[in-house]
Amino acid sequence: MAHKARIAVLVSGGGTNLQAILDAQKSGVITHGEVVLVVSNREGAYALERATNAGVESVTLTRKACGGQEAFEHALIETLEAHAIDLIVLAGFLSILSGDFTKRYDKRILNVHPSLIPSFCGAGFYGLKVHEAALEKGVKVTGATVHFVNEIPDGGEILLQKAVRVYPGDTPERLQKRVMRQAEWQILPKAVELVSERIVTEEH
Repeated sequence: MAHKARIAVLVSGGGTNLQAILDAQKSGVITHGEVVLVVSNREGAYALERATNAGVESVTLTRKACGGQEAFEHALIETLEAHAIDLIVLAGFLSILSGDFTKRYDKRILNVHPSLIPSFCGAGFYGLKVHEAALEKGVKVTGATVHFVNEIPDGGEILLQKAVRVYPGDTPERLQKRVMRQAEWQILPKAVELVSERIVTEEH
C-alpha cells in the first residue's frame, strides 16, 4: 500500500501501549497506519528508548521548557505539522490537552482509558487511581476503552471497549497488568487500524 496514515504517539512514561502499537505494525494488525513520531512530555521517559529501538523519530517537549501549557501546545502543533501527522494517539500521556487543541484535531486523537467508560473516568482518574476506584467499588468486571479525544476528559465518542474480569484478592497493580494485557494492548492497535483505514480511504 503506497499511502499510510502518519501517526504520532504521545507518551509520558514507560510506553507499553506504544510498544503494543509498534508490535501490531510488525505483526500486520496495523496496515493502514505507521508510527512516524513519538512525543514525550517528560525528559528521559522509557518510551523514548522504545521509539529509538524501533527506528522511530522522537521529540521531548515539556510544559516547563516551553513556558506553560499554551506554548507547549503551540510547539506540539508545529512539531505535528512538520511531520504531516494524520492521527495522534495518546498512550499514557498524562497531560490534559485544551479544547482549542482537541478541536483542531477533531476525530484525529485517540486515547485508551483503563476502565469501561463511563465508569471511573474523567478528571483525576488515571493510572492506578482508576483500578483503586474499581476495587473500592467492588465491581466484578472492568476493562478498557478507546475513544476519540475532545475537550472533556474521557468524554469523546467511544470506538472500542473490552471487558476484563476482576478476581477476589486483586490488588490495583495486579488488576492494572491484567487490563493492559487483556484489553488495552488488544483494542488500542485495532482502533488505530480502524481510524487509519478511515483516514486513508477519505483521502483517496
